[in-house]
Amino acid sequence: MRRRNVKNAKARIANHLDLVIANPENLKGKWQELFSNNNPIYLEIGMGKGKFLLEQALKNPQFNYIGLEKFESVIVQAVEKIAPLNLTNIKLINGDAEKLNEYFAEKEIKKIYLNFSDPWPKGRHAKRRLTYHTFLERYEKILDGDIEMKTDNQALFEYSLQSFNNYHWQFLDLSLDLHHRLNDEVIITTEYEDKFIQNGKQIYFIKVKKEKN
Repeated sequence: MRRRNVKNAKARIANHLDLVIANPENLKGKWQELFSNNNPIYLEIGMGKGKFLLEQALKNPQFNYIGLEKFESVIVQAVEKIAPLNLTNIKLINGDAEKLNEYFAEKEIKKIYLNFSDPWPKGRHAKRRLTYHTFLERYEKILDGDIEMKTDNQALFEYSLQSFNNYHWQFLDLSLDLHHRLNDEVIITTEYEDKFIQNGKQIYFIKVKKEKN
């Protein structure tokens, strides 16, 4: 999907360096010092416009949240949505998931969210999928908890099931239609998710944890 350029995105992001971390590699192993507490850190990879992460941070002040987004034209919209609220439990990184092990120390992250990641449907692009084995290896190093993944894409869902299984991740929860299963859970949604639900699309969900050797 082609992303629309946003005018002066870089400059607009630079106006909020208290929220968007300019050199995240300098904070490797020190993120809790930045948050000034020992609360668990939850990371959303590909945070988009920030609705999901913002609602999580507002609902759960006992957790710290970091949003990672590669594209300036996208993250700037999250920045300008979140910055006026002056939340102390949320930080953003304008960076690439391939550099996760440069940003975070071993077992520094308690939970990872993968929400509606790009499915990269062509076989030659499989290495770019966020559930490709090289990404799973990165997650394993920084993670001391679980991964929650949501997608509307059946092919990506099936690929991810196979990938998690092949590399020995334990399935904790799974749904083929998250918003229609019979329980009372409150589901925090993304912008994309709201549109998909309105269009009657089913949402696939996986929760996994790395198996112990």
